[in-house]
Amino acid sequence: MNKGTILIVDDNLVNLNYIAGQIGESHRAILAKSGEQALKICSSERPDLILLDVEMPGMDGFETILRLKADARLSDIPVIFLTANRDTDSEIRGLECGAVDFVTKPFNKSILLHRIDHHLSFFRYQCYLEKTVRELEDNIVHGFSEIVEYRDSDTGGHIIRTSRYVDLLGRKLIAWHDSGASIPGRKIARPSQEELEMYVRAAPMHDIGKISISDAILLKPGKLTPEEFEIMKEHAPAGGKMLRKMFARTPTQRYLKYAIMIAEGHHERFDGAGYPNGLAGDNIPLCARIMAIADVYDAIIEPRCYRKAMTHNEARNIILAGEGSHFDPLLVDLFRENEAGFQEIAQQHHNQADANKEEAAGQA
Repeated sequence: MNKGTILIVDDNLVNLNYIAGQIGESHRAILAKSGEQALKICSSERPDLILLDVEMPGMDGFETILRLKADARLSDIPVIFLTANRDTDSEIRGLECGAVDFVTKPFNKSILLHRIDHHLSFFRYQCYLEKTVRELEDNIVHGFSEIVEYRDSDTGGHIIRTSRYVDLLGRKLIAWHDSGASIPGRKIARPSQEELEMYVRAAPMHDIGKISISDAILLKPGKLTPEEFEIMKEHAPAGGKMLRKMFARTPTQRYLKYAIMIAEGHHERFDGAGYPNGLAGDNIPLCARIMAIADVYDAIIEPRCYRKAMTHNEARNIILAGEGSHFDPLLVDLFRENEAGFQEIAQQHHNQADANKEEAAGQA
């Protein structure tokens, strides 16, 4: 059994040291003398499992576990309650609060270690299953999105690159918030890390509605007529409609909620002149505002059936020129400060594409 990091929470220092001594040879122990201290430790160093005393002054074990479960970053950490109270009602309450087990004091060392190892094994297997299912889901999403992409693109890779641009810009926005920066008169949302992960998972589906657009329009080598452009614009609401049906069938897939907002909103403009709903400013979902820059940047630097690829500097200038009209000014600022990251992502994918072509040519 691989060692785990175990947070032991007990207001009695003698108990803390005793428990740490009992498990120290098998696991790494971190000690906390209160629920408040435990929460601070968890915010900086995530443990694999928590042994939590129920009876503590101030914030007791029940309140502590409720605070843990309310934090999305910590909610899945298994918690074993330690208690000298054999009251059935307390056990029921603890299990209802989210505890995975109870160990009664005084405890047997072998039993405690077996309980810890059992729940660590179960938790790690659960994480493995969740990771496997997520990878399967993402592969299905990528595969379906690539079907759409290959109808519209000569180069491929658009969904992967745009996802990475969304991730880069989203992380820079979080860092901007965390620096204490602000803009007078605007209240700009700060995505959580979990929300950003959902943005990235949702990004590949931004153009899924293009599957409803005919090849005659989608692959036209010249400029679209006004009538053709009106038809092309329908891919945004069509994508939203498709994703709403998917979300209704699988409501546990929360990233689809963001996929809907991205599909419908990535062609909206900050000045309200976009489509399909003419939203403006902060009324455009944040994930869609981020996607707009990622999508436009990649569309410019990649070849299309109607034009050659443009340079990074040309893409940069177009995005900067759209500040406040097409794009959110704050996100343009963050793009300007981190444009080297965009260029690096694009170059990495171009290098990989060239390597793939050389390998294919060598096998021919």
